[in-house]
Amino acid sequence: MEKGKIDRINELGRLSKQRELSEEEKKEQKALREEYIAYVRAQLKGDKK
Repeated sequence: MEKGKIDRINELGRLSKQRELSEEEKKEQKALREEYIAYVRAQLKGDKK
């Protein structure tokens, strides 16, 4: 997974602790988290992406 996407996940996480995320930010965060989870699962199974 691209470092920029992981950085964005972390940024949104920090923002959510400071203030309420907008609906657009919440959707982006959810999509990025799902992509990250799929990436981790693939790594655990031995798939290379």
